[in-house]
Amino acid sequence: MKKITIRDVAKHAGVSVASVSYALNGIDKLTPETKARINQAILELDYKPSLTARCLSNGDSKLIGVALPITETGDIPGMLLNNPFFGEFISGVEYVTRKEGYDIVISGVESNKQYKDWIQRRRLDGIIMLGVYPRSVFEEIKDLGVPITLTDAYEDYAKGFHRVMLDDQKGGYLATKYLIDMGHKKIAFVSGSIKNSPLNNQRYLGYLKALREAELEAKKEYYIEAPVSYEGGYKAGVNLIESQMDITAIFAVADIMAVGLMKAFRENNKSVPEDYSVIGFDDIKFSSYVMPGLTTIKQDIAKKGMVSAEMVLEALKNKSMESKTIILEQELIIRDSVKKVH
Repeated sequence: MKKITIRDVAKHAGVSVASVSYALNGIDKLTPETKARINQAILELDYKPSLTARCLSNGDSKLIGVALPITETGDIPGMLLNNPFFGEFISGVEYVTRKEGYDIVISGVESNKQYKDWIQRRRLDGIIMLGVYPRSVFEEIKDLGVPITLTDAYEDYAKGFHRVMLDDQKGGYLATKYLIDMGHKKIAFVSGSIKNSPLNNQRYLGYLKALREAELEAKKEYYIEAPVSYEGGYKAGVNLIESQMDITAIFAVADIMAVGLMKAFRENNKSVPEDYSVIGFDDIKFSSYVMPGLTTIKQDIAKKGMVSAEMVLEALKNKSMESKTIILEQELIIRDSVKKVH
């Protein structure tokens, strides 16, 4: 079947190719009669305009870039496979952008120049950047004039951009305080690097605040560092058992780590919550599927993606919009992975 082109529409309507282009792009240079004739030709021929061609004509790509931080896994497919957080976040972004006629392009780039090249090569209309990046990355791309929304960015220089985030220190505090309220006094903190990740560090500060408030000791050995993944949580769980650390509860910085911990305990004849109480952070879908159900701090991950997308689209429409920060709510979700001790 022959592909219908803009020239076919022009010939069918008895007008120039330029007139069809004006009609497709909403340029007010045609009489109502000519517009009606062109629209009728489009219907009769079942013509589907090329999005690329339309974007070239009006200067928009209708593409929003979603930049994910390169982590321990080293690649984007690994991140999406290993932590459901990213998939849930992207689903929220995609839901909003699709409704507004935009597509998303996902990338993880490891150098400043690559980011600039990526943005210019794909002619991105806006960018959502999730996680932590060096200041030099922002300095490199800010001059491009592309609206940027940062998600989970805590650095001082990030305050000059649109931001969507949680009060992660408060979340860490809520998780630890719940364990303390349930009678636990020896609580481990399992996390990715608190030195390299401001997000992990904020949750750690919340953990410390709750311990100090309850006049409990935050021993150095209670901080266990591992990659933020299922495998990282699993290895941390094995290490906890082998070291015979004197703890009764664990706060894992992410649910995916908590699920790994629980698997390690189960395989080594340790029970949750009888031997160890476990609390996570995020409330990914898996948290309600595992046995026992995982108690966690819920952030609405899809909503975080949706709000990030809404903000970058708003900035696209209003180029002079002052940078603002939106802090989303969080809540404690109580399931069965924490027991009360006396």
